[in-house]
Amino acid sequence: MRALSALTVAGILALFPGEGQALKPGDCEVCVTFLNRFYQSLKERNVEFTAAVVDKELLKSCNEAKGKENRLCYYIGATTDAATKITNEVSKPLSHHIPAEKICEKLKKKDGQICELKYDKQIDLSTVELKKLRVKELKKILDDWGETCKGCAEKSDFIRKINELMPKYAPNAASARTDL
Repeated sequence: MRALSALTVAGILALFPGEGQALKPGDCEVCVTFLNRFYQSLKERNVEFTAAVVDKELLKSCNEAKGKENRLCYYIGATTDAATKITNEVSKPLSHHIPAEKICEKLKKKDGQICELKYDKQIDLSTVELKKLRVKELKKILDDWGETCKGCAEKSDFIRKINELMPKYAPNAASARTDL
């Protein structure tokens, strides 16, 4: 009889998840990283921490965001094409110096997609053999750098372009490579 009552209690508790469930490490990776970096940039530039100023700066920062961070900005309504706008859910708490983890925790309750965003795995250019990568991965390297390969038709064209641009975008990797 005792096991049944424990199962009943467990079932009831499962229906009512705890309100203050903290984020686990790795949860909301993009949200926490982006907001921490954004907060640091505001502090370094001695920006006034009012909700209106933080909101304006957030919109500026999101305008320059790329990839997953741009997707986060879309979800919170900080992009021009966003359907909803919940930027005040970020700017107001940030103006009161609330940690990014807590802000993301609240955002997760509004839109679960926010915490599902993960950064793409980064390729270590100092050790990877470019010849073994797929063309899609080579294109992604160039795209991450904000570059394109006009007139590239063969895999070797993309590899040549990456090797050519590597000293500019990944100087440490360029100097560590032995196959150049």
